[in-house]
Amino acid sequence: MSSEAHVEDHAKPWETVRRGLLLLVSSPAGAGKTSLSRRLVADYSDMILSISATTRDPRPGDQEGREYFFKTRAEFEALIAADALLEWAEINGNLYGTPKGPVVAAMEAGKDVLFDIDWQGAHQVAKNQPNDSVRVFILPPSWTDLARRLHARAQDSEAVIEQRLELGKREIDHWAEYDYVIVNKDFDRAYADLIHIYRSERMKPGRNPWLPDFVQGLAEE
Repeated sequence: MSSEAHVEDHAKPWETVRRGLLLLVSSPAGAGKTSLSRRLVADYSDMILSISATTRDPRPGDQEGREYFFKTRAEFEALIAADALLEWAEINGNLYGTPKGPVVAAMEAGKDVLFDIDWQGAHQVAKNQPNDSVRVFILPPSWTDLARRLHARAQDSEAVIEQRLELGKREIDHWAEYDYVIVNKDFDRAYADLIHIYRSERMKPGRNPWLPDFVQGLAEE
C-alpha cells in the first residue's frame, strides 16, 4: 500500500459524523451572552440555536420554527406529560420550553446546539442530558459596568432596568454550577475564550464515536 493510500485510509474516520454537544450559555441581562451566542452560531456551521416552544401568541413578524414553536396550552401540557421537553417554565402566564426531539436529532446528526438560557433552564437541560451538556456562565467585569450597559441599550424603563439588575443578582448566585466562567471585560477576548471552550469540548472522546475503531486500527498495523 502506498503512503498516500495509507494516509487517505486514516483521514476518513474523523470526517464521519460525530455526536454533537449542547452548549448552555447563561448570564445576567446585559453581560453579553446573546451577542456572544449569536456570533458563535454565525461563525460555526456545525452550531445551531435552540428553538423553544411557547404558548404565547405570535407577534408580528414571528415565524413558526424560527422564533418559537407556537403551541396551545393543551399541546404544551401534552409535551410535559410525555416527558418530551428538556426544560420548561411558566413566565408571566405563558409556558416556555425546549422540545427534546429536535435537539437530540441534531446532536445525533453531528450538530451542536447552543442555548441562550437562564440558570434554571440550564440546570434542567444538564440534568436531562448530563453527558452532552457544557455550561458556560458569562460575568460582567463589575456591577457598575452591567448597569451602564443596560442603560446604554435604551430599551427599558428605569423600573425594568432595576428589575433586571435584581434578577441578575439571583442569576449570578449560580455561577459555581457551571463548567466554565468567562468575565466579559472585552468582547473579542471573551469570544476567543468561548471559542476555545467550544472547540476543546468537541475534541472529547465521547463525542467522537469513530475513535475506538481508529485506535484499534492503529494498534493492528
